[in-house]
Amino acid sequence: MNTSVFGAVHLGYLVIETRRFTDWARFGTDAIGMHRDDLDSGLMRFRLDEQECRFLLRRGPAEDVVTTGWHIDDHDAFERIEARVRAHGVPVVRGTAEEAALRGVERLSRFPGPKGITQEIYTTPVRAAEPLRMLASGFVTGDAGMGHVAITSTKPTRLRGYFDTVFDARLTDYIDETISGVKLKIRFLRVNERHHSIAVAATRGLPVDPVRTRVQHLNIQAASLDDLARSYERVHELGFEMALSVGQHTNDKELSYYARTPSGFEWEVGWNPLVIDESTWEPSTHQGISVWGHLPIGQTIVDTLEQFRLGARSLIQREDTVPALSGSGVPDD
Repeated sequence: MNTSVFGAVHLGYLVIETRRFTDWARFGTDAIGMHRDDLDSGLMRFRLDEQECRFLLRRGPAEDVVTTGWHIDDHDAFERIEARVRAHGVPVVRGTAEEAALRGVERLSRFPGPKGITQEIYTTPVRAAEPLRMLASGFVTGDAGMGHVAITSTKPTRLRGYFDTVFDARLTDYIDETISGVKLKIRFLRVNERHHSIAVAATRGLPVDPVRTRVQHLNIQAASLDDLARSYERVHELGFEMALSVGQHTNDKELSYYARTPSGFEWEVGWNPLVIDESTWEPSTHQGISVWGHLPIGQTIVDTLEQFRLGARSLIQREDTVPALSGSGVPDD
C-alpha cells in the first residue's frame, strides 16, 4: 500500500504578522497587484485567484511570516499527515471554525514547524463569492500550489528531514553560490510538480544565519510576462525597495525580481518556471542562482555590516528544527 502524500500537498496560504497595515495595503494591492479584502482594523487578506484567502495579515509585532498553510487534496491524506505527526509525539491542534473561516478553508489542523513557523494543513478551500479586483491579469496556482517559501537555516539537513517526514518532500536540485564572499548551498524541495515549494539556504563552513526574518523570501507566479514587468514598474514608481533586479534562475529557469516587503523579508514575483517530470527528473547541482540579472539594488556597506551582525547573533541562538520530526536529518545526495 502506497502511503506517500507526495503530489497531494500544495502551498495554499501564508499568515503574516505585521503592524504596517497601510504600507502592506499599498504594497499588495497597488504594487504587486493582488485583490485585497479589509476584514477589520487588525485583519486583511489578499487573493490571487478564486480561493478566499492566499495571504492573511494580522496585527502583531513579528513583521514576519508566522504560519505556512498547505492544501491537502483529500481527507484521507489529511488524516495520514495528522497521524504521522502525532506518531512522532508532536501535538496536533484542530483549528476552530473561526480560524478556518479567516483562512477560507473547511477544516484545519496545526503543528510546530522549523524556525518557529507554524505549519497548518487544510482541506476544501472556500471559493470567494466576489469577483477578483486586481491590477494583474492573474496568478498561477492550481495543482502546483501558489509558489514557494525560502528559509535560511544553520541545520539544513534537519529541515530536509522535517519536510521528508511530514510531506514526503523530494529533492529537486542544489545551487552553490557565493554572495559577498559567503559560500551558500541551497536545497530545493518539491511536494508536487512545482520545481520547489520550499528552498533551504545555508552557509558553508561557519553555521550562521544572516537573515532576521524566519522566511528569507516568498514567491508567487505571475500569469504573464507583461504582468511581471508591470508589477516591477509599479514597485519602483510607488517607492518600495527593490532587493534584486529582474533575472533568470539557473535551475528552474524562472524569470523574476525580488522586492522588499514592508516587514523586511523579500517578495519574489516570477514567471514561467519549468514543471517537473517525475519520470525523468534527476537532481543536479547548479553553480550560481542566476543565468543573468538578479543584481542587488541599493545595497550599502551598512546593510552588509548588519548581515554580519545578525550572523554573529545566530551563533548563540538555538534554531528550532522540531527534532521529533526532523530526526537526524536527510544527508545530501
